[in-house]
Amino acid sequence: MKIFNLEQQTPSEIAQELALNLRKRRKEHKFSQQELAKRSGVSLGSLKRFENQHEISLTSLIKIAIALDCEDDFATLFTRKHYRSIQEVIDEQNH
Repeated sequence: MKIFNLEQQTPSEIAQELALNLRKRRKEHKFSQQELAKRSGVSLGSLKRFENQHEISLTSLIKIAIALDCEDDFATLFTRKHYRSIQEVIDEQNH
């Protein structure tokens, strides 16, 4: 039986949060949108669409992450193990 998580974010909310984080990082580097587009090889239109409408291809997002020195963030994506029970945690610790 799967329990619905009321605190789970929607895909749209996750994309919005990623876009906000990207904007913050871009500003930390003191890059304009045009400068980041040039450095990343992503079109200015794609960058603007992501920051405003939260839509971007995965390849473009990775290029932007590399330009902002954040590519290591992708290394941890999908790495956290999902446990279905406390027993699975205990069993893993005992091995």
